[in-house]
Amino acid sequence: KMTVDLNRMTREFMMSEGFDPPTIKSYIQSLEESLNSFKPRTIKEKNTLGIAKQHLKEIKRQARRMEAKINILEGELKVLEESKEK
Repeated sequence: KMTVDLNRMTREFMMSEGFDPPTIKSYIQSLEESLNSFKPRTIKEKNTLGIAKQHLKEIKRQARRMEAKINILEGELKVLEESKEK
Protein backbone atom coordinates (compact mmCIF):
# COMPACT_ATOMS: atom_id res chain seq x y z
CA LYS A 1 0.00 0.00 0.00
CA MET A 2 1.39 3.40 -1.02
CA THR A 3 0.75 6.42 1.19
CA VAL A 4 0.38 9.87 -0.29
CA ASP A 5 2.11 12.81 1.40
CA LEU A 6 -0.03 15.74 0.27
CA ASN A 7 2.07 18.30 2.16
CA ARG A 8 5.23 17.17 0.35
CA MET A 9 3.43 17.11 -3.00
CA THR A 10 2.04 20.62 -2.45
CA ARG A 11 5.43 21.97 -1.38
CA GLU A 12 7.16 20.43 -4.41
CA PHE A 13 4.48 21.74 -6.75
CA MET A 14 4.74 25.27 -5.38
CA MET A 15 8.54 25.22 -5.56
CA SER A 16 8.51 23.95 -9.13
CA GLU A 17 5.96 26.55 -10.21
CA GLY A 18 8.29 29.41 -9.33
CA PHE A 19 6.16 30.46 -6.37
CA ASP A 20 6.47 34.21 -5.89
CA PRO A 21 6.58 35.55 -2.34
CA PRO A 22 3.72 37.84 -1.31
CA THR A 23 4.00 41.46 -2.39
CA ILE A 24 3.40 44.51 -0.23
CA LYS A 25 0.11 44.96 -2.07
CA SER A 26 -1.06 41.49 -1.09
CA TYR A 27 -0.06 42.09 2.55
CA ILE A 28 -1.98 45.38 2.56
CA GLN A 29 -5.03 43.76 0.96
CA SER A 30 -4.97 40.94 3.50
CA LEU A 31 -4.68 43.40 6.38
CA GLU A 32 -7.51 45.50 4.95
CA GLU A 33 -9.75 42.43 4.70
CA SER A 34 -8.91 41.52 8.29
CA LEU A 35 -9.73 45.02 9.55
CA ASN A 36 -12.99 45.05 7.61
CA SER A 37 -14.03 41.78 9.20
CA PHE A 38 -13.87 43.21 12.73
CA LYS A 39 -17.13 44.28 14.33
CA PRO A 40 -16.38 46.77 17.10
CA ARG A 41 -18.53 46.34 20.21
CA THR A 42 -17.62 49.52 22.06
CA ILE A 43 -16.94 53.12 21.15
CA LYS A 44 -13.29 52.62 22.07
CA GLU A 45 -13.01 49.63 19.72
CA LYS A 46 -14.78 51.61 16.98
CA ASN A 47 -12.32 54.50 17.37
CA THR A 48 -9.32 52.16 17.46
CA LEU A 49 -10.52 50.39 14.31
CA GLY A 50 -11.08 53.74 12.60
CA ILE A 51 -7.54 54.82 13.41
CA ALA A 52 -6.15 51.49 12.15
CA LYS A 53 -8.08 51.87 8.88
CA GLN A 54 -6.79 55.43 8.47
CA HIS A 55 -3.22 54.24 9.06
CA LEU A 56 -3.69 51.50 6.50
CA LYS A 57 -4.97 54.06 4.00
CA GLU A 58 -1.78 56.09 4.52
CA ILE A 59 0.34 52.94 4.18
CA LYS A 60 -1.34 52.22 0.83
CA ARG A 61 -0.63 55.77 -0.33
CA GLN A 62 3.03 55.57 0.71
CA ALA A 63 3.41 52.13 -0.91
CA ARG A 64 2.09 53.52 -4.22
CA ARG A 65 4.57 56.39 -4.02
CA MET A 66 7.44 54.02 -3.27
CA GLU A 67 6.50 51.78 -6.19
CA ALA A 68 6.40 54.78 -8.51
CA LYS A 69 9.84 55.91 -7.29
CA ILE A 70 11.23 52.40 -7.70
CA ASN A 71 9.94 52.26 -11.29
CA ILE A 72 11.55 55.62 -12.07
CA LEU A 73 14.85 54.57 -10.48
CA GLU A 74 14.85 51.24 -12.31
CA GLY A 75 14.31 53.10 -15.58
CA GLU A 76 17.17 55.49 -14.81
CA LEU A 77 19.41 52.58 -13.85
CA LYS A 78 18.62 50.84 -17.13
CA VAL A 79 19.54 54.00 -19.07
CA LEU A 80 22.81 54.30 -17.12
CA GLU A 81 23.68 50.67 -17.72
CA GLU A 82 22.95 51.02 -21.43
CA SER A 83 25.09 54.15 -21.73
CA LYS A 84 27.89 52.44 -19.82
CA GLU A 85 27.87 49.54 -22.30
CA LYS A 86 28.49 51.90 -25.25
